[in-house]
Amino acid sequence: MECRHCGSPLEKPGDFCLVCRESNTGAIVLEAARDRATMTILARADGDDERPTDDTQIRGTTTITTTPERGENEPVELRNFAGLIGDEIRRKRPEEVYAGGVRSVIRAVRADIHYPCYRVDDEDPVAAVLERRGNRALDVVETPPAEKIGGSHTTLIGGRTGMRAIHAVADHPHVKKVIPGPIDAGGTGSRSGLRAKVTRADGGGNVRMLLRDGSSVQENRIVTTARDREMGERIRDDLNDVLSDEEFR
Repeated sequence: MECRHCGSPLEKPGDFCLVCRESNTGAIVLEAARDRATMTILARADGDDERPTDDTQIRGTTTITTTPERGENEPVELRNFAGLIGDEIRRKRPEEVYAGGVRSVIRAVRADIHYPCYRVDDEDPVAAVLERRGNRALDVVETPPAEKIGGSHTTLIGGRTGMRAIHAVADHPHVKKVIPGPIDAGGTGSRSGLRAKVTRADGGGNVRMLLRDGSSVQENRIVTTARDREMGERIRDDLNDVLSDEEFR
């Protein structure tokens, strides 16, 4: 395969071009099993370039395998597996990554890469992502998570754990601001520790995250870059997936 910008040969489809320093990959769809991960490389559409059709957007696939370990060796093997997947993602330098499959693998990959990563659970994840990319044009917020948190209420339930949940949500590229609300101590008690859930989007695409810890409940407003309820629902799904991966749900 050749670079679509300068024509230089690429070692693998969708690789970042080291000659002209341009990206050839728009998105990666990762389908992760515990012993095998398949990456589908999708084309990038730049500037005034005509968006490719579904048939031509797929530039290639890559498969990474591992032999799952058990017991004390499993954490190291899983981390190495995620590292191999991360290495393949980094050589593409995609705009975004979509991941579906085994949560433990996806969680490890999220920790290894620094690209926007969204969960996709459709039966045909590649087709779902092609449709999603074609219908979505949301602004990306590059502000650090800590700078997105504001408002008159500075106390969070759950202490450091609550702040970790807030940061996980604030780190999403389509979240502009997280505004903590007052704490209600009149809820029903829970012994499951701190739990978090993002609620249905409003008409403007914004959502709310409920934090529960014991009998305390806190509602936090999340301002997103979505312009309507439909796009807000997609962000809500992403945020709940992030919270699930971080084991807050």
